[in-house]
Amino acid sequence: MKRRGYGFLLLFLHILRAVTALEKIFSKPGDNVTLSCIYPGREFSLDNLRVYWQIADNEDTEPCSVVHALISGQDNESLQCSQFKNRTQLLWDKLGDGNFSLLLFNVRQSDEHTYRCVVMQTAEYTKVIHQEQVVLSLAASYSQPILSGPVRNSYNTGEEVTFSCRSDNGYPEPNVYWINRTDNTRLSQSSFNITQHPDGTYSVLSTLKVKATSDMQIECFIENEILQENTSANYTEEMQINGSSTGSHKELAKSGQGAQAAAVVSVVILMAFLTVLISWLWRRRSSQLVSYTAPV
Repeated sequence: MKRRGYGFLLLFLHILRAVTALEKIFSKPGDNVTLSCIYPGREFSLDNLRVYWQIADNEDTEPCSVVHALISGQDNESLQCSQFKNRTQLLWDKLGDGNFSLLLFNVRQSDEHTYRCVVMQTAEYTKVIHQEQVVLSLAASYSQPILSGPVRNSYNTGEEVTFSCRSDNGYPEPNVYWINRTDNTRLSQSSFNITQHPDGTYSVLSTLKVKATSDMQIECFIENEILQENTSANYTEEMQINGSSTGSHKELAKSGQGAQAAAVVSVVILMAFLTVLISWLWRRRSSQLVSYTAPV
């Protein structure tokens, strides 16, 4: 009785392990991704194995759920869904060691699913020996936003000015926030444009129109909810950078003018020195000639 209870406990733990083995992975659209399914510690004969990769969510609504099938050491393409044809591959050199991971090529938006790996052994009778689930989500970080605004001192207080905020090559569509840092209030964007690239990623351009103040501090935030990432750009910092750059250019111009003046002075001094030297040599030569031609 105790042995039966112990065996039931082991079976329960195995089922629990199979159910709770859930991995979440992210992939950029167009990339290749590995869906992990590993059952270590044993060696397997492929002739006695069946490996099924299938879509685990929306099984009732999906017309086809088989992503990849391996039966008795051979890929079975007749069971495979058409959208996965020529886009999946098992790691053949690692199957015998219990690595049943699946390579999925050229990931698309329609590939966002929960996938289930089911490994069955058919030595004496067919039984499930391992299961894993993997959640695949598409995500890509957005670039550092580029914030553009009015040129410093080119506007009057109360005048309407326009800011623009751009970020590229991210996924999925982001949230864009404008913040007035003088009082930390949220501002409503005036327009929002989004462009999807051939690889599936997005570029966004948001504009903001506000009344100018003497101490404007505007910040633009790009939020990627899937990756829990926030990137921002600050208008005040940009003005300070531009100001310091302008100052640097002025200093460079001044130093360049100083160098030119120093070069001119050096040339003048050199010419004066050469003139004195030539005059001295000429006089010396003339005195030598006079002493040479004098009568004895």
